[in-house]
Amino acid sequence: MMPGLVVFRRRWSVGSDDLVVPGAFLLTIHFICFVIVSVSLVIFEYNTRILSVKLLFYHLIGYLLILFFSICVEIGICVISMRGSILDAEARTSINIWIYLKSLVILFDIAWLIVGSVWLGHYYSTSPIDDPKKVYIAIIICNWVLVVITLITIWCTFDAAGRSWVKMKKYQRSMRETESRFNYKRSNSMNRNWRQRKVMRAYQDSWDHRCRLLFCCMGSSERNRNSFTDIARLLSDFFRELDVVPSDVVAGLVLLRKFQRLEREAIVRQRKNGTYEFLSGVPITERTQFLALNDAKNYDFFQTVIHYMYFAQGAYGWPMYVIINRTKMWHLLPELKCFGCFCGSGDDAEVIQDNCCLCNYAALKKTLQMGDIDIVYATYHVDVGETPFFVAVDYTHRAIVISIRGTLSMKDILTDLNAEGEVLPLQPPRDDWLGHKGMVQAAIYIKNKLQEDNIIEKALQRNPDRQTHSFDLVLVGHSLGAGTAAILAILLKPDYPTLQCFSYSPPGGLLSMPAVEYSKSFITSVVLGKDVVPRIGLNQMEALRADLINAIQRSVDPKWKTISCSVICCGCGPEPTSVVNMSGQDTHINQYQEERGTARSTSAHPTDSSIALTLHQPLYPPGRIIHIVRHHPKAEEQKYDSGWR
Repeated sequence: MMPGLVVFRRRWSVGSDDLVVPGAFLLTIHFICFVIVSVSLVIFEYNTRILSVKLLFYHLIGYLLILFFSICVEIGICVISMRGSILDAEARTSINIWIYLKSLVILFDIAWLIVGSVWLGHYYSTSPIDDPKKVYIAIIICNWVLVVITLITIWCTFDAAGRSWVKMKKYQRSMRETESRFNYKRSNSMNRNWRQRKVMRAYQDSWDHRCRLLFCCMGSSERNRNSFTDIARLLSDFFRELDVVPSDVVAGLVLLRKFQRLEREAIVRQRKNGTYEFLSGVPITERTQFLALNDAKNYDFFQTVIHYMYFAQGAYGWPMYVIINRTKMWHLLPELKCFGCFCGSGDDAEVIQDNCCLCNYAALKKTLQMGDIDIVYATYHVDVGETPFFVAVDYTHRAIVISIRGTLSMKDILTDLNAEGEVLPLQPPRDDWLGHKGMVQAAIYIKNKLQEDNIIEKALQRNPDRQTHSFDLVLVGHSLGAGTAAILAILLKPDYPTLQCFSYSPPGGLLSMPAVEYSKSFITSVVLGKDVVPRIGLNQMEALRADLINAIQRSVDPKWKTISCSVICCGCGPEPTSVVNMSGQDTHINQYQEERGTARSTSAHPTDSSIALTLHQPLYPPGRIIHIVRHHPKAEEQKYDSGWR
């Protein structure tokens, strides 16, 4: 499936059809250098009786030959790489020979560049010919840059587990040939399982190394190491033995987007399931419920949603304030506290682990200046599974508000990536109530913090004269904070029956369906347009993986042609053949939908049924969902019942 390039007895993270662009780039630069060297040999006069000039002359001739061979090899690589479709690797089997030739030419090129650099060091200042040596140094520098770029590209496409992969595939191929020749089936082969486990360990170690390199600034605590291991296992399982290279994913996404557009057009054209239109990816039918803002109750509720959005925004501190209020940053100055000395008015809020000037707390106070609000507690401590939050008393809406920050640091990203399902810690236990593992940990951390420091009770007793003891509890958050707030709301609901939660852009893979149904009475999620966060989770990513494989299997064009259709400058070019064949043919679209459904429902490897791909239990956004879209009705939409708009 989607074979990666195998050369030097190793698999690489690049396909044999990925060499068109780099080959064309090198070909262009080398051709320009070839022309410049040729012209310099023709128009300039070289006095070979002078040693330095003689060496330069013969070195240019030698380099001209190297450039000629480079151009010939690069033409061959481009021509071969353009053959066949994504899966038709047989048409490109000879690419290995050209790569070996190119590697040999690169070695000669490097050796000749070293000789040229030595000449520059010894004779550049004393050589009597000025113009040829200026051209010469430009050629040397340019080609050294090309060599460095080539070596960096090779390093980027290096697959650490590539050798183990080749050995495993060779063994599997020999086993299939043996079973076919002698007409028998060997099941549960220990050797096959052992080799697969070896490759999986190699890829898990590779992902673990990448995580440690990417998050090197976070230190190497035991918690971080455990998180790296969990994420590496998750990623290696997700791509288990799929021979995928990055460009395959890009081409698949291009095709998938075009197939999706055709599918939606067919659904609207057929009025399938009563669908009138798709707004931000959501089908609109007669059963679609719209929030009637001309109703006073709905309008007040929507204003409440907007009101608590500022609490979710304030949890981000000064970075978000600066982004939103670029022209008003100086407004923070009166609120700053510099090294223990108040420059402005102080208050009795407890602030944990803010910076020396309390910039985050100052931005929080400025953000919440839209009502009568008193901040009780704010912590900016962050770690893997430990998210910053603050507690405030909202006198305007008579509520104690707990606002949880979204993703803002590398440690938050680790919490996001730890996305497997984990049973919610409820009493009594419910095994079918699952949540996003990283956010479950964050919710448990905040719950323990609230209980240990008795923060909610302090907020309820904040102002007895204004009856704060009777205030309701409201939880809010955005992104990571939204998911954590939703899970925390479920954990606190037994103790605070009137609790409400407003979850802005929550993760799509957050709660199992039983927990979602339970949360609909007190959690409101807000999704804006085509925001990807509420649509993404492990199960959704696995569905995307199946859709990508299905889309690529339908492709009959070369990969470069498929990808070029999505490039802005080439967007007016011809559509991929598979898209043209599907256009206007409802039978083809129905067949595509059936194949996609089959691909999503199976967990078997597309080319080896003995290999099981991961298939996680679906998780969903919490509570009721308000989907906010921008829509400008077209003239033809007037023929539909006005009630759906």
